[in-house]
Amino acid sequence: MCGLLALVCAPETPVTDDLVDAVAGASHLMRHRGPDEPGTWADGHVVLGFNRLSIIDIAHSHQPLRWGPAESPDRYAMVFNGEIYNYLELREQLATAHGAQFHTEGDGEAIVAGFHYWGADVLPRLRGMFAFVIWDTETDEAFCARDPFGIKPLFMATGAGGTVLGSEKKCLMDLAPRLGIDTRIDERAVQHYTVLQYVPEPETLNVGVRRLESGSYARIRPGQGPVVTRYFTPRFTPVPFVAGSEQSRYDEITAVLEDSVAKHMRADVTVGAFLSGGIDSTAIAALAIRHNPNLITFTTGFEREGFSEVDVAVASAEAIGARHVTKVVSPSEFVEALPEIVWYLDEPVADPALVPLYFVAREARKHVKVVLSGEGADELFGGYTIYREPLSLRPFDYLPARVRKSVGRLSKPLPEGMRGKSLLHRGSLTLEERYYGNARSFSDEQLRAVLPDFRPDWTHTDVTRAIYAASAGWDPVARMQHLDLFTWLRGDILVKADKMTMANSLELRVPFLDSEVFAVAAKLPYDQKITRTTTKYALRRALEPIVPAHVLHRAKLGFPVPIRHWLRAGELLDWANQLIATSGAGEYVDIPAVRQMLEEHRTGEIDHSRRLWTVLIFMLWYAIFVDGTVVPAIEDHSYPVQL
Repeated sequence: MCGLLALVCAPETPVTDDLVDAVAGASHLMRHRGPDEPGTWADGHVVLGFNRLSIIDIAHSHQPLRWGPAESPDRYAMVFNGEIYNYLELREQLATAHGAQFHTEGDGEAIVAGFHYWGADVLPRLRGMFAFVIWDTETDEAFCARDPFGIKPLFMATGAGGTVLGSEKKCLMDLAPRLGIDTRIDERAVQHYTVLQYVPEPETLNVGVRRLESGSYARIRPGQGPVVTRYFTPRFTPVPFVAGSEQSRYDEITAVLEDSVAKHMRADVTVGAFLSGGIDSTAIAALAIRHNPNLITFTTGFEREGFSEVDVAVASAEAIGARHVTKVVSPSEFVEALPEIVWYLDEPVADPALVPLYFVAREARKHVKVVLSGEGADELFGGYTIYREPLSLRPFDYLPARVRKSVGRLSKPLPEGMRGKSLLHRGSLTLEERYYGNARSFSDEQLRAVLPDFRPDWTHTDVTRAIYAASAGWDPVARMQHLDLFTWLRGDILVKADKMTMANSLELRVPFLDSEVFAVAAKLPYDQKITRTTTKYALRRALEPIVPAHVLHRAKLGFPVPIRHWLRAGELLDWANQLIATSGAGEYVDIPAVRQMLEEHRTGEIDHSRRLWTVLIFMLWYAIFVDGTVVPAIEDHSYPVQL
């Protein structure tokens, strides 16, 4: 787990000492990702920068990593962020089949050697999380890739001076003036963010900066922009259960999870686990303790009754025999940390749960260097309650389209909050119209009030149209899962997981988001995921021997954050008022409209908490990265730091 930066220069851009120093300086902005060891390397058309968080083969496996076959031992240079969990098997396969020689005990050489012998076909063989750039000194070409689910980030920007890639956008923005990169704010991305609460891939809020999408690779030559190819597209291919085969299918889930956790425990440092009190994190921790009897688990809560999973997490840790550490966050700590958190994020993400994640990661880093977590289980196994909606709306499927639309019109004059109004409205819509992830909080009318330059053609369908087209003919639950893999998971869940743990120099591993686990989950029919009374049905059945009974059938809760309450009084309300009063983001947000929203929320007239949080986080992002009126107190992660 580290931070990488790579600059492929235009032919007319010389690689001078000054340029190498500039790359090293930009790389230092993400020193929190790898405080153990910095590194740079330069060749005729490329400069590579790196910050290492040493996890495997600590004494060696330095980066930028040099490797090559016997006849050209220094042909390749690589910078790599992530972990390859089947690297031992790959190294053995490469040595046996091709005579590959290795000079470290790490996982990085498995990537570059695999690329040499298999080309882009190495990517489906990598079982792990990764973003990397390989420079081929013989062909003068960079090959870069991201893992299938987008666990690890990779930003890209091209200007007259060349193409730069990095783990964090702030590093690219630092080099942008030198390279001629367009850093204007992308107004369409601003609207997408306001609708979705995150900036969807491949966009960022800056016109000239984009992200290499999950499951994709790119080739870059000097003077040319990235040529991007998708190598992985998730497909849900349900295989109906045969009578009498149910237990064998549940056993298959158990076996693949056991194998994934075992491989995710590979490290030369101590591995702990996050434990929220839900079934996903509890399952991971229960499997992990089989490999580390001294496992430490971590959770967080708040100083407000009813907004904590601490008690359940403590009981779960006791049931599986783990030592447990809890961090309780006060409102003042919450407010004080917000500027720093948004600085680490690079892009605004309006999910309040990232704040407790930041604090639990900070607490965990005092004890361990790696943690396991349960992200991805909901998307793979059908864990969101909204996935049950197609069951409740099934009667509408039998109505002609014209009649369904009429039902929707009938719902409009009904009073807000009236029983049945929402059901009639949503039942009148197609799946593509009504579902674009877990994040919708603004209606079009509300968006018009908040965004001065609202464009009705810049809607969620910009993001979802092609995704839905790829799942045509699938059952509705599979289509919703598929959509979330491309939107909510990689736009919110994995962004906050990566950024909040890396902010604290902590590596987070997600055993559910494993290619072998996905292969098993993708075969489940919808009735083994969603029933009228529960979610993740097959996963729950598979985990019966593993997860404590008090967790097994507990409703999903996540990290409940009391912003609804805190935005009505106290420190968070004061912070919001101050941010609105001093915001320079009026070109993009209607400041008086936001002030009115806050007042309506404060008095209890309307619950605007989710909408307010979305706009406030954008305002804070603007204050930090655009007009500079807020300067976070960022800790200097000096070298070296070990644990």
